[in-house]
Amino acid sequence: MSDPVSSIRNLGPAMEAACARAGIHSADTVRELGPDETYARLIQSGTQPHFIGYYVLVMGLQGRPWNDCKGKEKADLRKRFDAIKARVRPGPLAGIEKILNEIGVVERR
Repeated sequence: MSDPVSSIRNLGPAMEAACARAGIHSADTVRELGPDETYARLIQSGTQPHFIGYYVLVMGLQGRPWNDCKGKEKADLRKRFDAIKARVRPGPLAGIEKILNEIGVVERR
C-alpha cells in the first residue's frame, strides 16, 4: 500500500482531497508527477489556483517547511506558477466557488 498524499510534509487533508479530485491518490504519484504537473492537474480538476498552495507543495516535496521559500527562489517559483496558470485550462468550479458562481456573486465562467 502506498503512502497518502498527506504524508508529504506540509500537505494535509484539503490537499489530499484536491489531489483525489484530480485522480492523484498517493504520495508516490505526486513525487513522480512533480510539483508542476501535480498542480496543473489540480487546476484542471477545478482547484482554484493559489500561489501559496503551489509553493507549499514544492517545499513539501523538498522536505522543507512551507515558509522556507523566500527571495529569488520565491520569485522564480512565482514565474513557474504563472506559467502553469497560463497553459492550463481550469476545470469546472467546485465547492464554494461553484455556489457563488451559481448565485451570481462572482464573475461567471
